[in-house]
Amino acid sequence: MNAEIAEEVRRLATLASEKGITVCAAESCTGGLIGASITEYPGASAFFMGSTVTYSNESKERLLHVPRGILFAYGAVSHQTAVCMAEGARALYGADVSVAVTGIAGPGGGTPDKPVGLVYISVSDGCMTQASEFRFTGSRGEVREATVLNALRMLNALIVQIQ
Repeated sequence: MNAEIAEEVRRLATLASEKGITVCAAESCTGGLIGASITEYPGASAFFMGSTVTYSNESKERLLHVPRGILFAYGAVSHQTAVCMAEGARALYGADVSVAVTGIAGPGGGTPDKPVGLVYISVSDGCMTQASEFRFTGSRGEVREATVLNALRMLNALIVQIQ
């Protein structure tokens, strides 16, 4: 595992433990890498509820309750979908906080409006949900790794703010 990702997971474990917070994820473009990274940490079961890989629109609708209208109007790779995924994951797992990612890892699949490397990451704590847009470069693996790293950073930043 990338050393930066390992450090963010260690920080996540410490923060979640100190604050008694449970965490979950909803993943599309990372295909389970967030969950895999977190579960590399011994004792992750104390705070990590799980991760759902919702790669298709159908699974986003069925498992995370992303409205079909959102997917139709904005697409799977959008700010709106990322927000719905984060909120849906938190509800699915009953976790205190969640992170969700959706994007285009490449090498194909991009368009002029939504190029390869476009990723939306959203975090939710039940009171507030926020999403950020990223434009990563590199290979498919590099885009996915950058997504995991930034998802963990956003999750940690959210947990720091929780009283």
